Amino acid sequence: MRLRNTVAAACGAIALTAVLATPAQAATGEFSYQFIGLNGRPQTATLHDPPSDECVTLPEVADPGASEPAFAPHNDTDEFALVFTGPDCSGDSWSLRPHGRPATDRLKLRSVLLIGS
Repeated sequence: MRLRNTVAAACGAIALTAVLATPAQAATGEFSYQFIGLNGRPQTATLHDPPSDECVTLPEVADPGASEPAFAPHNDTDEFALVFTGPDCSGDSWSLRPHGRPATDRLKLRSVLLIGS
């Protein structure tokens, strides 16, 4: 009886490890944007291989009461990107195609969602 319980526990642990070890899906490439830094000058930030199907609020511009939105996003990943004017993928949105050209400085954003295939 003990052997059966031990084998069952070991199989359960192996199955749990296999599930937890499965990597989350991520877009391949870089998503970059510009924002105004604390010194008042434009700075560039890049998300390397950002997660797919998960809203990413840009940390530098997450608080609408404390910062201007980011601007000039460039989707150089292999997935479509939806950029949002608000944090947590709220507000107006625009679609950027994979490996597209950089958007203009007029396109403002605070969060992004990459659409996995």
